[in-house]
Amino acid sequence: MSFNGTGTFLINTAGQPVVTGTTITSTAFNALTADLATGLSTAITKDGQTVVTGNIPFNGFKLTGVGAPTAINDGLTYNQPAVVSTLIVGSLSGLLLGNGSSSVITVATAGTNYVAPGTATTFTAKQTFTGSTSVLAAKFVNASETVTLSATAATGTIPYDVTTQSVLYYTSNASANWTVNLRASSGTSLNTAMSTGESVTVVFLVTMGSTAYYNTVLQVDGTTVTPKWQGIAPTAGIASSVNAYTYTVIKTGSAAFTVLASVTSFV
Repeated sequence: MSFNGTGTFLINTAGQPVVTGTTITSTAFNALTADLATGLSTAITKDGQTVVTGNIPFNGFKLTGVGAPTAINDGLTYNQPAVVSTLIVGSLSGLLLGNGSSSVITVATAGTNYVAPGTATTFTAKQTFTGSTSVLAAKFVNASETVTLSATAATGTIPYDVTTQSVLYYTSNASANWTVNLRASSGTSLNTAMSTGESVTVVFLVTMGSTAYYNTVLQVDGTTVTPKWQGIAPTAGIASSVNAYTYTVIKTGSAAFTVLASVTSFV
């Protein structure tokens, strides 16, 4: 159970409400606290409906003889613990959170249990912002992308996991021509991660020494794809520089991709 606002309720020493499913009215609590020493001889009611009936004796703060769950006319079921050892009258404010089973109520944490403006939140699932025909889906004043720095020399087949970074930077001099295999991750294909009509753009930065090499083969999920190069396809690298390869992958159907590629040299 969760609700927004400030609630007053009864809890026992296990942190469980005496009455769960909603809060009891403040009037009921005032009557209850006034009778702690002498016992409560009248029923506890919520919104005019009986929640607990009969004489409920107290021994100091001890409450015994609480009845079984009672269904009332408003359609809610109020679950009464068989024995409540300690009675506490308290309140929590903010967004309150229950765990769905033991009826323990806690204060929800912004950024963990819910999204709140001004609180950093990490999303592990794909978020969709649709906007409308007259409103853009998102606005960013600024944004950062993850860059993976690796003291590795480009050679052989290089797996590029697009769920790990937007930019992969090999800082050691390339030692041979290489193949790039674009995929979502080692356990997930890009075909699975993307829907038809979606695109993803990544950059591969490759350091060159005095001998230059270049990307000769491009793969998506291990299958060779012929990219559409900006200008003409490279036939060599640029020595003593950082060569930046940019790949925009467009999914056009099931396991079908169009890749737009370009290479730029930074001396």
